Amino acid sequence: MDPVREASEIYRLTATYEFPWDFTRALELALYRTYAVPAIGRLLAETAELTDRAQKRYDDTSLLLDAVVEHGFGSEQGRTAIRRINQMHRSYDISNDDMRYVLCTFVVMPKRWIDTYGWRRLSRHEIVASAVHYRTLGRHMGIEGAPETYEEFEACLDAYEEAHFGWDEGARRVSDSTIDLMASWYPRPLAPLLRKSTLALLDESLLKAFRYPTPSATTRALVRRAVRTRGRVVRLLPPRRAPHYARQNREIKGYPDGYRLEELGTSPVPGIRGCPVRHIDGSAAE
Repeated sequence: MDPVREASEIYRLTATYEFPWDFTRALELALYRTYAVPAIGRLLAETAELTDRAQKRYDDTSLLLDAVVEHGFGSEQGRTAIRRINQMHRSYDISNDDMRYVLCTFVVMPKRWIDTYGWRRLSRHEIVASAVHYRTLGRHMGIEGAPETYEEFEACLDAYEEAHFGWDEGARRVSDSTIDLMASWYPRPLAPLLRKSTLALLDESLLKAFRYPTPSATTRALVRRAVRTRGRVVRLLPPRRAPHYARQNREIKGYPDGYRLEELGTSPVPGIRGCPVRHIDGSAAE
């Protein structure tokens, strides 16, 4: 398969057959990471989307991005999902630089996570395809100056974090709420352990930005060794024979009776248009 021409199909196969659990965890970390940019974390705190309605925000984000992966940019579902994403984002004053940084996290964090904890490393084809897939998403979202290669995505992410990571009280509330949400997916007695384990997976720049205490070296070693061990166990399992999409994850709690893509997310400002890319037919959306 050609990693440029068939990028989204390669990305779909990688995310839903090879590493569905790892992509879920990595994309959670990718979105969480953005809170450490005060402009992003502060906005999320002001909207209360990730403090008062954390589960809904998690569900809606996962389902909208998942629709594009499952059905493709040219599908009705993919176009509907992108239209909703754009309607929501354009309801707020979000800079192009911040949008581009968020896009970078979607490319870089899965590779870093999988290279560290996955049952194998990503191939070069998979890395190139991921960069192309998200560059295409960036184009449909009207993000200017999106990087072209994985290496450019990574350099952009690292430089932006070095320049912009910092403390914000609202961002810390969003971070605390997100960690509480993740802990709520498991039996309540495990919550303290899960919070400690989550902090053990964060790097120093995130801990510093949110002013969390640094976990002990022993805690970090145990938690990270446990996640690596899971990857080694997965390596011994037979290949997955059916795709696993984010909509099938047990963490999605808010729509037991189903959902409509056009109804997900927050209510947009009236008059805001959807996808900035003009669609002539299904193939043109690619």
